[in-house]
Amino acid sequence: MNKIILVTNDDGIFAKGIASLVSVASSFGTVLVVAPNKPQSGMGHAITIADPLRLSPYNGFEDIEAYSCSGTPVDCVKLGIFEVLKSKPDLILSGINHGENSSTNVLYSGTMSAAIEGAMEGVPSIGFSLADFDSDADFSVTQHVANHLIPKVLEQGLPENTALNVNVPKLRTDELKGIKVCSQAHAYWEDKFDSRVDQFGRPYYWLTGKFSDKDQRDDTDLYYLKKGFATVVPTHFDLTNYAVLNELNHLDNEREF
Repeated sequence: MNKIILVTNDDGIFAKGIASLVSVASSFGTVLVVAPNKPQSGMGHAITIADPLRLSPYNGFEDIEAYSCSGTPVDCVKLGIFEVLKSKPDLILSGINHGENSSTNVLYSGTMSAAIEGAMEGVPSIGFSLADFDSDADFSVTQHVANHLIPKVLEQGLPENTALNVNVPKLRTDELKGIKVCSQAHAYWEDKFDSRVDQFGRPYYWLTGKFSDKDQRDDTDLYYLKKGFATVVPTHFDLTNYAVLNELNHLDNEREF
């Protein structure tokens, strides 16, 4: 039975990363591409509700059906399922992102939000990211990892409500140590704003800062990326902190309402 694979990204349909992913995906089934018509990095799980959404045919992938979308990565997944395919695909792939989406970066990532949207729709989904922000990055090592993971997920599926967050270090394929399934590191951005003034005397700001990795555990994505492994973090959209539910029972009090 022919598999249907929906491919999207957040760097835009013109990015080298999505072309690299489409090239791999086409070996495993019929590919449909629905991707943003401009870069959408850092959009997280945003959806478009105040403007119309537009799809335009795109012929940049030879014989593969593709559309550029005026919306966000999540919009692309929704339109791909409900308007283009009018059914759910067998697999959703997002990426390959220019830059890693390890640790808490997953919360900001349009790449991973597209994959998580796929999981919310009950479709096995994978987000791929390479730790290289160069627009002309060499994606062959990530293609190698994708060639290993895609057939396994197509054959075995994924647990319900789960997407895979795959990050690959900037290495040659022969330098990659392997693939590790691991946990998400507890790291974050120490935010800082560069304050400036334009020619009209009006203030404006650029978000800067540095990434703070204070998680010293030896079983996280950041740990294994530094060791030369590609990392696979099973990711889901239930943000409940179950470990502290019982600790907060003192907040329950029906008699006060």
